Amino acid sequence: MQLLQPLLPALLLCCYLSPSQANRVYVHPFSLFAAENVSCESLQTQTSKPLQTIPVAPLETDVLTPDSKDVVKIEGQRDIVTERTMALAGLVNVLGLRMYEALSKRHSTNTLLSPVSTCGTLVNFYLGASKKTASSFQSLLGLSRDSDGEDCVSLMDGHKVLKTLQNINSLVDDGPKDEITTHVWTFTRPQIQLSEDFVQGTKDFSDASFIRSVNFSSPEVAELTVNNFVEKTSDGKVKSAFKNLNSSSNLLFLTSFNFQGSWRTAFQPERTSMQEFHINETTTVKAPLMTHTGQYHYLNDKVHRCTIVKLPLSKRSSMLLVLPHERTDLHNVESKLPKNIISDWIQNLSEGTLELTLPKFSMSSVHDMRDLLANMNPEIEAKLLGSQAQFSQLGNTKPFNVDQVINKVIFEMSEEGTEVQESVEGPSSPLKLSFNRPFFFCVSEANSNAILMLGKITNPTE
Repeated sequence: MQLLQPLLPALLLCCYLSPSQANRVYVHPFSLFAAENVSCESLQTQTSKPLQTIPVAPLETDVLTPDSKDVVKIEGQRDIVTERTMALAGLVNVLGLRMYEALSKRHSTNTLLSPVSTCGTLVNFYLGASKKTASSFQSLLGLSRDSDGEDCVSLMDGHKVLKTLQNINSLVDDGPKDEITTHVWTFTRPQIQLSEDFVQGTKDFSDASFIRSVNFSSPEVAELTVNNFVEKTSDGKVKSAFKNLNSSSNLLFLTSFNFQGSWRTAFQPERTSMQEFHINETTTVKAPLMTHTGQYHYLNDKVHRCTIVKLPLSKRSSMLLVLPHERTDLHNVESKLPKNIISDWIQNLSEGTLELTLPKFSMSSVHDMRDLLANMNPEIEAKLLGSQAQFSQLGNTKPFNVDQVINKVIFEMSEEGTEVQESVEGPSSPLKLSFNRPFFFCVSEANSNAILMLGKITNPTE
């Protein structure tokens, strides 16, 4: 179980708390998300709550309407930052940085991960897990009750977690300039009925959810059918997500997390030009690089040999850019991320005038959640989604095997700004800083400090 336990001290390091927040009395996250009348339930006994299931509508290629949901409740969650929001943001950051570190070690190419989206996917399956598997999910998420013994578990309320994650996303929404959209698709065999808890979970975390049944007896036909449906219902943003289906498939699950953002202050089009980007010491490519001179918060970290710049996006989100010094490998900097280094950077930023040059970039990624977990540790994958995972609360099929769990992340930045360019008063020769070699970036929500995106650019032309 230790393999599943996050480093709880890192929670405080990743929250970036303001002084007023830091003075609050500490409340264990489990207490904020505990189920009603919670008690430590034996892992050996079957759940006492009867499983309520509902039939799944067949997939009809011309019916593209999302599943119905309670809009009133969702609207009531917006613009509210609670103690629950702050606590979950910290836990999301801890797990997201652990996942990103493991992922980045195995990929030298452009990398993108959304901690909020991956956590949402995990909690959706927590709602369908048996007690033992649910306990493993809670341990990984940092939501276990400290007083529980090895033979019992106090269960959290997964719906509270999912609604809080969606609340974090809604905090960013600032009209057409900055917006997060989350879609969820679930496909099952026609004979399967899914639990009400799991179905409700897909709605709690998403702006639109689609749950449909599909005949998998002809895998190639089924693959084409579900992928075409996903492409249509995502406005063409998600293509060919599912691959290598088989006739015995039980369930396919896909989450799409789309961040559409814009810079607070625009990069001037007349100062965008094709320039060299150094992929490594011997390879360069030509890429469009944007330039802007203005006031930025930045830091030259001589100890870790990198320069950090904070870029405001909307009023509610910002991007942290981390550029390794010349002849410093990006992996050396990334290896420090799960520690308190991001918090240290933010606390030590100072304002100054920069002539900042940055590649144009919009990017996307597709991750198999099993691979993401296995990157951290194969035992984690086995307990949560693999050979040891049990989903007795997911549907009316016993045993219920989960076939594919896919996470799609889309990051789109507009070159336009949300504010009018102001004249810059500063030194006649501002410090020039060009992100013309591999760099790391982090996008976070301003009020909760939840990390929305983690990524690196090693080649902006890919």
